[in-house]
Amino acid sequence: MNFGFGLINETLAMAEGVTEAVSEAAESGLDIQNHVICGDFLGTGFRITYTTMNTWIIMGVLILFAIVVRIKLNKFKAVPESGFQNFIETIVEAMDNFVSSNMGEKYSYFGNWFFGVFVFILISNLIGLLGFRAPTADLATTACLGFSTFFLIHFMGIIKGRKEYFKGYFEPFPFWLPMNIISELATPVSLSFRLFGNILGGSIIMGLFYTLPAYVKVGIPAALHVYFDVFAGCLQTFIFVMLSMSFIADKIPDETK
Repeated sequence: MNFGFGLINETLAMAEGVTEAVSEAAESGLDIQNHVICGDFLGTGFRITYTTMNTWIIMGVLILFAIVVRIKLNKFKAVPESGFQNFIETIVEAMDNFVSSNMGEKYSYFGNWFFGVFVFILISNLIGLLGFRAPTADLATTACLGFSTFFLIHFMGIIKGRKEYFKGYFEPFPFWLPMNIISELATPVSLSFRLFGNILGGSIIMGLFYTLPAYVKVGIPAALHVYFDVFAGCLQTFIFVMLSMSFIADKIPDETK
């Protein structure tokens, strides 16, 4: 129960921090809006945000990469003879081991899902290095990811836990039901705001830095990009996937693992 209260407090603190950061950036004149591309197609107007456009780009790259891997898969040997096969087998095996160590060997099939989530979030975080707006700097993106985890948490809890799943809402006392429900609802919000806040915060800091005079920025932007885009991007990707696996595994009874 302390974990539930901690999660709620953490979520509120993150939301407050993000709000203050956005307000300060706006007051400084920094443009952090998710601009909209408007147009007309066959007489029908449309609006596309930068987040949507960049998400499509990332999806296109990942789909193209998956097609290439699928084509080359037929040429893979029992003993790898190419660097490409070694690379693919290494990352797939690493994700399988990662999932198995956190969720149990029986649920290693979640590696398929989490591999896709991991790669998508990682590229979304790193795309800022190319001058694009990171999709994960938009709450709509991180909320979708957070509620995907939320769905899997309770789907696996109902399918595998059954009576134990529903019984957990009345522990340690029946009157604790409302707080247990709030605690569960805080999970996707916490996941969403953690990822969103860290990536948006990095974008705001970099944007503010670029408004400084040129003589102040010599050599410093590279170091800041390494921290905010590369280090923080990789770290937040790992944290999101790790927490998602932990939350899902927590709803699966030990005897079924």
